[in-house]
Amino acid sequence: MTPGDETGGGGGRTHGPGRRRLLRGLGALAALALVAGCWACSPVYVVKAGLAEWRILRARQPIPEVLADPTTPTDTRDKLAFVAEARRFAADELEIDVGGAYSQYTALESDTLALVLSAAHRDRLASRTWWFPVVGHVPYKGFFDHEDAHREEAELQEEGFDTYLRPTAAFSTLGWFDDPVLSSMLRSDEIEAVETVLHELAHRYLFASGQVRFNESFATWVGRAGAVRFFCGRDGGGPDTVKCARAEARWRDYQRFGVFIDGLVAELQAVYADSTLDRDAVLERRTRIFASALARFDARVQPTLESFTFGGFRSTPLNNATLLARMRYYHRLPDFAALQAEQGGLGPAMAFLRDGLEGADDPFTLLPEAEPRRGVQDPDLAASPPGGSF
Repeated sequence: MTPGDETGGGGGRTHGPGRRRLLRGLGALAALALVAGCWACSPVYVVKAGLAEWRILRARQPIPEVLADPTTPTDTRDKLAFVAEARRFAADELEIDVGGAYSQYTALESDTLALVLSAAHRDRLASRTWWFPVVGHVPYKGFFDHEDAHREEAELQEEGFDTYLRPTAAFSTLGWFDDPVLSSMLRSDEIEAVETVLHELAHRYLFASGQVRFNESFATWVGRAGAVRFFCGRDGGGPDTVKCARAEARWRDYQRFGVFIDGLVAELQAVYADSTLDRDAVLERRTRIFASALARFDARVQPTLESFTFGGFRSTPLNNATLLARMRYYHRLPDFAALQAEQGGLGPAMAFLRDGLEGADDPFTLLPEAEPRRGVQDPDLAASPPGGSF
């Protein structure tokens, strides 16, 4: 799933880490739960999500038909043409089994496909989880019904959890269905449309059960670095084009923000692990850390950003739930880039991770540590972290 829509700036996002990168297709997960007969989950929730997914699938139209339809808006036609090309790129260059995914289009009534709810304990970086078949426990839940989402968020807050409720515009059903391109995925520019499709297709290429942070960070890397390779190497594109330069800048911005988030997480974990502190002391220190991090972001991180603003990070209350949601998409991004350089390209690096996944308890151990590794502790990162080269 994609992160949300908070990047702002060149990407046109308005809320979570970048677009819609919507964490793993929560609605789709619920649809899978329906298929698998998961009545251990809320039956009403499962039925509602399954029906919403069915309506999306029922409304699909083949992209060639949409492109040929004279009533299709020019902007939609142009972006769908890029999506179709990116889909071929994913199959031919990245060797992703795309199947029938993103070969069709569904026009939605709203730019927001669903709301994604996550929750966390206030005194530790630990998520409240939900269980679904196939994927196991996941730290978020998707709602097509907004009233249901707000009702469950209020219940979690009453139980003492930090919460984060955000809109999303895309998801992957991990190959269970032929996911369509949704109109909500086209609300930004061509670069973001391509990046979103590559991000979601990455979940079809590699999925580690129970490893949400790795799965989403992996997909973030594939989406961003893949968009760089796509726009900088395609016929009619090239390294001197505006789209290439923008895709490269956005990948650098993601790495900068990721290093900042990893540093903040490391700082908090040190406090949460301090057994000499009682709960009140932990919460007081966390308040100070959050305030310091926001000031550091304003003074030392945001001024280095080239294309995105990550405005959603500043407009959304900072708590353990919002931090964990971002951490899942941005963890060790410079190390993914370092692996790409080490393996000689994006495709070989993806294959290296997929081949090594079976024998790794922690898939992050497959990554090299980019230099300088101190960047995780020092959010005042270098101006140019390891980037999106081919």
